[in-house]
Parts: sequence; C-alpha cells; structure tokens
Amino acid sequence: MYQILKTSHSHFAWLALAFVALAVIMAFVARMNKKSWSKSDFKFALFGLIAAHIQFLMGLILYFISPMGLDNLSGATMKDSVGRLFALEHPLMNIIAIALITIGYSKAKKLLNTDRASKTVMIYYGIGLILILSRIPWSSWLA
Repeated sequence: MYQILKTSHSHFAWLALAFVALAVIMAFVARMNKKSWSKSDFKFALFGLIAAHIQFLMGLILYFISPMGLDNLSGATMKDSVGRLFALEHPLMNIIAIALITIGYSKAKKLLNTDRASKTVMIYYGIGLILILSRIPWSSWLA
C-alpha cells in the first residue's frame, strides 16, 4: 500500500500543479484584460482547489505511514537536509500553501463577477504555488 500511495502522490502532483498554475494564469490574464472573474473562469480555481486537497490528503496519509515522515523526526534528521525536507519542510510548507489556496478560493467566491476576484485568486494561488514548488523534493521526484 505504501508504494502505491507514494507513486500516486508523485504522479497526481503533476495534475494538481497544472490546475493550480492554470488558475493563476487565467486570473493573471483576466486581470491584465481588466475582465471580471466569471463563473466559468472560477471553475478552474475550483479544480485547482480540489486537486490540491486530494494531493494533500494523499500526502497526509503518506506522512504517517512513510519511514521518512513522522517516524523520522529526530535531532539527527534536522541535521540532514534531505531528511529534514521530507520530515518537516515539505509537509509544513504544503500545509501553508493549501491553507492559502483555500483562503483564496473562499475570498474569491464572495467576489464572483468582479475584477477583485481574479486578483484574489492570482495572489493567493500564486503564493501557494510558489510555496509548493519551493519544497518539492526535486532530486527524488524526477529520478
């Protein structure tokens, strides 16, 4: 089960990143064209939110069953950059990113059909995307 979940978490990450990035790009384009954020545009933000939450749930389960997750937290792990990335930095930064994406979605939902909705999605999803990209374990993910 561990290996299936680990593989799913790695592969689904591409889809989640694509949806979040697409929401940011669409919000940016709407903002530059001075268009209001419509309901059809808002669906991409919803897909990004759903994909990010599914990815988060898989990661959360993986964190508790992985030998590199919760069981790996110790003083020695904090001295090892790879162990610290898996045990602390990656989960913590992604929790913050998911929280920002969720807050951005909730705020933008209240501002539907206004130009401020696209700005809200662009900022919150953009910061969330940057945080996610900053703590991806690239060396093991692309190997």
